[in-house]
This record gives sequence, structure tokens and C-alpha cells, in this order.
Amino acid sequence: MMRRFLPGFLRLPIWPSNETRVAAPATDGWCAKALANFPFEIVETSGESALAKWQELKSAGRGVPVVVGMDIEGVLGPFAPGQPATQRPVHETLAAASALRFPEDLTRMRRDLNAAALETLRRQGQSVDVGEREPPLGEWPAAASSSPGLAVAYDIRTRRPLPKVYIVLVPTDDPSTIPAHLHWGDWNECPAPEFHVAALRHWRDHYGAELIGLGKDVLSIRVARKPVARSEAIELARVQYAYCNDIVDQGTESLSALAAELMAHDWWFFWWD
Repeated sequence: MMRRFLPGFLRLPIWPSNETRVAAPATDGWCAKALANFPFEIVETSGESALAKWQELKSAGRGVPVVVGMDIEGVLGPFAPGQPATQRPVHETLAAASALRFPEDLTRMRRDLNAAALETLRRQGQSVDVGEREPPLGEWPAAASSSPGLAVAYDIRTRRPLPKVYIVLVPTDDPSTIPAHLHWGDWNECPAPEFHVAALRHWRDHYGAELIGLGKDVLSIRVARKPVARSEAIELARVQYAYCNDIVDQGTESLSALAAELMAHDWWFFWWD
């Protein structure tokens, strides 16, 4: 599945106030039109204060907050005029999520995609093996790497807090439904929104997981309970690899390294290239 690429980003002007909100820019660009279709309140803060502001907004009764990083444009794409994603009502996505068995249906979806790719290659006269991928188990590391934290609030290169980030308030009392409301996913290897909802619900029930950050192509999730045994952590790593292979293929490079991080930290990071 091909990723939907968007036109060049436009910088949004901000109206000053004690709690700054984004206002529609005086332009006819796609960003202004998407922002006009965006039905959610947007709050500006700093990367350093993002988690504290998120907690404050969570208690304010104005909806469920999610930190979307320094570029609000990163979540506006599905709301641009003519985008097919917004043509699916949120309640249909939530119904689809409720019908899924996670992680079994996620694994089945990956296998079906691989089978379809193999059939396409066969029709083209090519004999290429695109069977199910299995990352290396690897050795258990001596120490886990540093916690990813609220990754969308930091510069990925310097690890310093971003000077400005945005928080979106979604009118729901269930954080697991945020990907459905934002029509987030269904490009490249990134699953469709209903799979994100199903994953968040499954991990909420097993690990107390809560979505706190959602950027253009990343998720930041905080958990209340970490896996307590290596075997449990490795099995969780396998599921997370099926969900987001880039965290291993372009990240930890082995399941054991990812499992060690899952046992060490209460933040999970997902990234789809």
C-alpha cells in the first residue's frame, strides 16, 4: 500500500493567549482548508512542558489530549478536502476495531498481504520469496538503551525538548479511540486505524497502556505495568514487531534487545518509515 504524500507544509500563525490555540491562516492552501475541517481544539505548549500540560488537560474535562508534536500539519492530512479517509465515519472504524481479535487478526493481515505480494510477483513471472519475516532473536543485552520517553516532544537528533509542540483535544473518554477520530494510519506498513484501536485496547487491558503522543508517523505510549519475565517480554516484542517492524528492522535489530527495553521502560515507541 502506498503512502499518501501531502503538499509542502505551511507555517500556521498563532493567536496569543494564556493557552494558545491554533487559528486558520489567511491562505487558500491545503493546510488552511484541512484546518477548517479539523473539528478538534488545539493547544500550544513547549516540549519541556508537554507532559505536564497533557496531564493538566486530561483533568480538565475538555476531551482526551494527545501530543502531536511540533507540526500540527502532521495530523491534518486526512482532513484535507477530497481525502478518502474522512469518508469513513468514526463509529464504523470503532465497530471494525471491536470485531478484531488482537493480535491474531494483525498476524493474519500481515500474512494475507505477503501472500498477495507473492501472487503479484508470480503473475509477473518472478520467483521471489516474500514469506513471513522473522527478525533475529539475538542475545539478551547487558543493558537496555535509554527510555524513548514522550518522543514527539523532543528533537530526535539532539534529544532536546522542542521549543513548541501542539496538543489536540479529542472529544472522547477513551484514549484508545484517538486513531479512529484522527483517521490515523493505513499507509505503507502502518496498519489501518481499527488495528491501532484494537492494539491500544489490548495493551491497555494487559499493561495499562495509554496513548499520549501521536505524530505524523510515530506513536508514544506509556504503560503502567511492564512485562515481568523475559519470555513474556519476547512474546510481546514479537507482537510489536508484527505491528511495527521498523522498531526492530531499523531500531533494536533483534527481538531480545526490544524485549529488554520493554522490561526496563514504561514508554513504548513506534515508528513507521
